[in-house]
Amino acid sequence: MEKKFIATGKDFDSAVQAALKELDLELENVSVQLLERAKSGVFGFGARPCKVEITYEVPDPAPATALSSASRSKPRKAPEPPKAAEAPKPQPPAPRQEAPKPQPVPETPKRETPKAEAPKAEAPKPRAAAPKAPRGEKPRREERKPAEKPAPKTYAPAEAGSVEEKIEVFLKGLMENMGSAAVPHAVKNEDGSYHVELVGQDLGMLIGRRGETLDAIQHLTNYAVNRNAEGRVRINVDAEDYRVKREESLRRYARKKAQQVLKQRRRTTLEPMNAYERHVIHAALQDMDNITTYSTGTEPNRRVIIEYVR
Repeated sequence: MEKKFIATGKDFDSAVQAALKELDLELENVSVQLLERAKSGVFGFGARPCKVEITYEVPDPAPATALSSASRSKPRKAPEPPKAAEAPKPQPPAPRQEAPKPQPVPETPKRETPKAEAPKAEAPKPRAAAPKAPRGEKPRREERKPAEKPAPKTYAPAEAGSVEEKIEVFLKGLMENMGSAAVPHAVKNEDGSYHVELVGQDLGMLIGRRGETLDAIQHLTNYAVNRNAEGRVRINVDAEDYRVKREESLRRYARKKAQQVLKQRRRTTLEPMNAYERHVIHAALQDMDNITTYSTGTEPNRRVIIEYVR
C-alpha cells in the first residue's frame, strides 16, 4: 500500500532530506514530486518554501485485519467452558446400574479377545523408522557447500617497461601511503584500455561509500600514468568486483523506479550520481516503453530524472 508525505524546505534538496529524515527512509525507496518551488518574495513578504510530495510503500494492513478477526473469533469460543459445566450430562451412571441386570456371564471370553489384539501394538514400529529417513538427508546438503567456493584468480607478472608495470608501480606506492596492503594487478583489454584489480584483505576502506574512494584512486592513477605520455590510455580500477556489482544494483534500481513511474504516471528524481552511474541508468531504461530519462543539475549533485511519456 502506498502512502504520501508532504514536506517543505528552503530548497528542493533540503525539503527532500527533511522528509527522508522524518520518515526514516532512503531516497531509493521513495518517489519525489515537486509540488511548489521556493519563492524568496519581496523584502521577506510573500516568501514561500519549496514543497515536495514523497510517495512510499508500507506493508498491506490486510494481515493485521485477518489476525484481529481471528483474535475476535477466539473469545467467541470462550463460552465453551459452560459446555464443560454440562459435563454432568454423562449421568449414565444410572445405565451402569442397569448393566448388572443382564449380567451376561458368558461375556467373559470377550475380555480375552483384546488380549489377543495386543500384537497390534507393534504398529508404532514403522512410525519410529519414518522420521529417521529425512534426518539422513541433511549431510548431503552440507557436502555441496564446499563445491560452491570460487577458484582463486591468477595474475601474470607485468612485463618490464610496459604500461601495466607503470600502473602497478604507481598504485603500490599509493597503497603504502594509504596504509593498505592491497596488491594491484593490471591487465590490458582488447579495446586498448587497462583493467586494474586490487587484491587483498580489508578492501572496504579502498572502496569507500558508494565507491567514492575507489573513484578517487582511479582518477589519480589515470592522471599519473597519462602525464607526459604521448598517447592517452583509459584505466579502470576495481576491488572485489565492486563496479560489476554496482552496475547490477543500479540496473535493478532503475527498473524498480521506472515501474513506479509507469504506475503513477509521474516523474521521479534519483539521487545524485557521477557521470558513469548516470550512463548506466540511461542505458538500462533506453528501450523501455513510455519512459524517458534525462539529467539535471550541476556536479557533484547532478541527478537523473525518470519521466512518463505517452
